[in-house]
Amino acid sequence: MTDDHRRPAEAEPVVPPRPRSMDPQEIGFTPQPMVGWLAPLLLLSTGLRALLAILFGAYLDKRELQNSLDGEWFDHSATADGEMWLDYVADLGDGFHSTYSVAWLLAQQRLTLDGDELPRGRLLLMGGDQIYPLASSDGYENRMKGPYRAALPEPPPGQPRPTLFALPGNHDWYDGLTAFLRLFARRKDGHIGGWRTQQRRSYFAIKLPGNWWVFAMDEQFGAYIDDPQLLYFEKAAKNVGPEDRIILMTPSPKWVKANTEDPAAYDATDYFLRTILAPTGANVRVLVSGDLHHYARYAGPDRQLITCGGGGAYLLATHQLPERLTVPPEETLTRNKSRSRTYDLATRFPSAAESRRLSRGVFRRVPARNPGFATMLGLIQTLTMLAMAGAASQGGNIQRLFTIPLSLMIVIVLGGTVLFARPPGAAFHNHARHWLFGLGHGFAQIGLAILGTWVWLKVPAHDWPWPWPLVAAAVVYGPVIGFLSTQLCALYLLIAGQFQVNVNELFASQSIEDHKSFLRLHIAADGSLTIHPIGVDKICRKWVADPDGDPHSPWLRPDEALAAHRIEPPIRVS
Repeated sequence: MTDDHRRPAEAEPVVPPRPRSMDPQEIGFTPQPMVGWLAPLLLLSTGLRALLAILFGAYLDKRELQNSLDGEWFDHSATADGEMWLDYVADLGDGFHSTYSVAWLLAQQRLTLDGDELPRGRLLLMGGDQIYPLASSDGYENRMKGPYRAALPEPPPGQPRPTLFALPGNHDWYDGLTAFLRLFARRKDGHIGGWRTQQRRSYFAIKLPGNWWVFAMDEQFGAYIDDPQLLYFEKAAKNVGPEDRIILMTPSPKWVKANTEDPAAYDATDYFLRTILAPTGANVRVLVSGDLHHYARYAGPDRQLITCGGGGAYLLATHQLPERLTVPPEETLTRNKSRSRTYDLATRFPSAAESRRLSRGVFRRVPARNPGFATMLGLIQTLTMLAMAGAASQGGNIQRLFTIPLSLMIVIVLGGTVLFARPPGAAFHNHARHWLFGLGHGFAQIGLAILGTWVWLKVPAHDWPWPWPLVAAAVVYGPVIGFLSTQLCALYLLIAGQFQVNVNELFASQSIEDHKSFLRLHIAADGSLTIHPIGVDKICRKWVADPDGDPHSPWLRPDEALAAHRIEPPIRVS
């Protein structure tokens, strides 16, 4: 056990002077734009990293090595009045404006919502994906650590220093947790601004007041939970009894994914519940996760299943969420699974109607947010058109069909669109529609190339002396066909999303910054837990330095309205 009373006094960090501008030299980091998820190089690098993580994840897995690190659980149950406030945020390390908007609200001494004052959490729990797109020291500094340090530069005077615990998500895992552990599990100078870091591993257990516990499991690659982690939680669970209640943090809402993607997705979580927590007799009352970038709560007779991934990353659709879940799903092949229960969708943010409206913005936002993607499509379409035009001017029909450049371009187009549709394994019940939509998108792009070739052969430019046809194709044809191909891709995303294909890409390609969310939780003196889901309809995009503020006040303050509200009435869990 590790608690505040047994820890030696920590040296206070040296705090630099308050910045007078947003110059990176002043604030110590470079504010980043939202990630353009369809940028060609990013698509390539992220795909390769994801592939390496899948193929060689066992070799990169740092969890087995964490057995040599401190294996104590943390005791934060002692408070003066038996109460505690704590915060939960996930999916935060994307663009500066959205990430800092949420960090600024979390750092405020108190938030006033509907006449109620909600104090800042004594604990800040981060639920995963503290960095996008790939884990690195510079990425964490610019996209997560810098903004949170600017939001709370120093611990508040005369108050217990807030503590930060972080659970890794899949993007934190792309370097095998190297940068994550260096940032969040440091033995020396363990702090991010006014928040101290206390954990020593990528998973943790925390005892809270009122017989509440937080168990945060690090489950990645969907295959297993490592033995050192199971031993850690078995040791912590020896201190848990039938009178206790548990909040279980997971890296992703497998209860949703098991009902919409793969029935086996929930198996590891169910195993953890059955083998680690069930023997204690404690009641697991809340499961909470990020990974899906919205707020959604499923309510059942025994517990609340909450997804809250609105810490800063692009918004994800809510109108595709199922109205009811069966957890664990009946289709799972696990013989010893827990008894299946049904959970009904109680609340989502944004609303289904707003989510549908935002999805239709794909035609405008895809080319605006991803100019490199439009350029890539224009290049592919231009090369395909030139191959078709060349094939049309030589030999008979059979020879034209099998012209090598044209065949190569057709293979590239069809292969790219099928991979873009991300067909799951053949064992998945929905793999066929991914193939069908991928091939349909590919043939639609080829059809556009045929139409473009027909137009090209009707204009005099193709008969000009070499190299002027190539110049005209690059300067005139390429930009036009690139825009049309991007719009065709946007139409594909909008239609495919209605059938649960490329739903993530439909919204990731738009990089929507607004509609953020986080949780503020309160454990009362009587032991009851109240969850306050907090939403932000519109983030702040204009910030000004506050050089004359108090040492612990944010370095940057909003220069336009930044208002938070309750997503739904407080959720009381006894």
